[in-house]
Amino acid sequence: MASFVVVFLLILSTAGLLPLLAYSKGGFSMELIHRDSPKSPFYDAISTAHSRLKAAAQRSRARAIYFQQAMQRSTPSKSPASAPAADDNFYSDITPNTFEYLMSIYLGSPAEKILAIADTGSDLIWIQCKPCDECYHQTAPLFDPQSSSTYKVVSCEAESCSALPQGSCGSESQCEYNYAYGDGSFVDGFLSTETISFDAIGGRRVQFPKSFFGCTHRSNGTFDQNDGGLVGLGGGQLSLIRQLGSAIDNKFSYCLPSADQTSATSRLNFGSNAVLPGGSNGAVTTPLIPGYPDTFYFLSLEQISVAGQAGAVNVKPAASTNAIKAQDFGGNIIIDSGTTLTLIDDETLQSVTSKVVSSVKLPRVTDPDGVFSLCFDVSGEEGANNNANFPDITFHFSGGAAVVLHKSNAFVESAENVLCLALISSDGIGINIFGNIAQQNFHIEYDLGAMQLTLAPADCANL
Repeated sequence: MASFVVVFLLILSTAGLLPLLAYSKGGFSMELIHRDSPKSPFYDAISTAHSRLKAAAQRSRARAIYFQQAMQRSTPSKSPASAPAADDNFYSDITPNTFEYLMSIYLGSPAEKILAIADTGSDLIWIQCKPCDECYHQTAPLFDPQSSSTYKVVSCEAESCSALPQGSCGSESQCEYNYAYGDGSFVDGFLSTETISFDAIGGRRVQFPKSFFGCTHRSNGTFDQNDGGLVGLGGGQLSLIRQLGSAIDNKFSYCLPSADQTSATSRLNFGSNAVLPGGSNGAVTTPLIPGYPDTFYFLSLEQISVAGQAGAVNVKPAASTNAIKAQDFGGNIIIDSGTTLTLIDDETLQSVTSKVVSSVKLPRVTDPDGVFSLCFDVSGEEGANNNANFPDITFHFSGGAAVVLHKSNAFVESAENVLCLALISSDGIGINIFGNIAQQNFHIEYDLGAMQLTLAPADCANL
């Protein structure tokens, strides 16, 4: 059975438009693999925790910039049917190589195994297909649609074709797409249907026939040779979760272990497996707020408080940010598993920083990599080992959802004996993101039917 790597961007969705038959009764779960895990083809045996953090910080900034560009190009009045002209590129909401997690899927009949990037920031599923004479080099075999009995190209007159932000009609009436990225990378191909399958934890194979995906026949740019494509699970109509819809009761969840547990197994859950157990200790729920583009999952962050410090810091509403201007909804922050760091506006960050400085009685030092604005010298035994030196930081979301971030969620070791506040400024980018360090060791359930997000503290490495 052929095995190859594909960039599988894992995001969620907000409603079901595209019909899909599925055999997933009772829910199912699968393994998530961190990109720095020994199980990952991107694993670098000579990297250090500090070098991995620096690389992740760079990816966080790049990812936020692409999110901002996508939001600026999106307008509330734009409908899926109003596709751009065929000679215009649609600029995707995600840049190549800004991912953090992977998972395995199977494509076609007979099925070919694919190691895919799992992330929350794109919609269209696409992979590189034969023939692909004008494509970036990838080390793994290309998917051969002619070898699959269940592959079918979508007509440009089909409703699903109109869901493409950039769609046109090929020479034989095939639904053609062109996705371009802000760095000049691009992919071209045909929207198609195929059977996508998963090996659920416990050994059960779960199949989803007639899933929409893009079969790419032309590409170029800054893709990694280990990349074979992208699979989006965002809020847009062609995302995988959107297609699964009622088959998974519009629910999914994940639980990410802490950053120092990159080899630990974490889970991505669907359907009934995604539902948090009743009475989960510390569980809080906040609305998922519709926004533009509908790829992203918006929350309303109202305040940030620092334990032991009087008064919470108010966070600017959505209308005050550059990227979310003129949008009539209350979302001012995106929750995203593919962004490592948390980004907030500089005014809020400075106020939070001031409160942390008042709370932490350790010497301040400069981050040697220049990523973080607030760092402390923890070379003393007390500073290095005593969590009491570092206050909990609470993010207060709408609906009364207070998410308490302990030391491991709010501070990172930037260099030996240097511990930094894991928040960076979104100024110059104009978009706030609740990143995956803040999400680690929380079981996070997305209920897209009820449009709400539930977070509960958990030991994600031992679920």
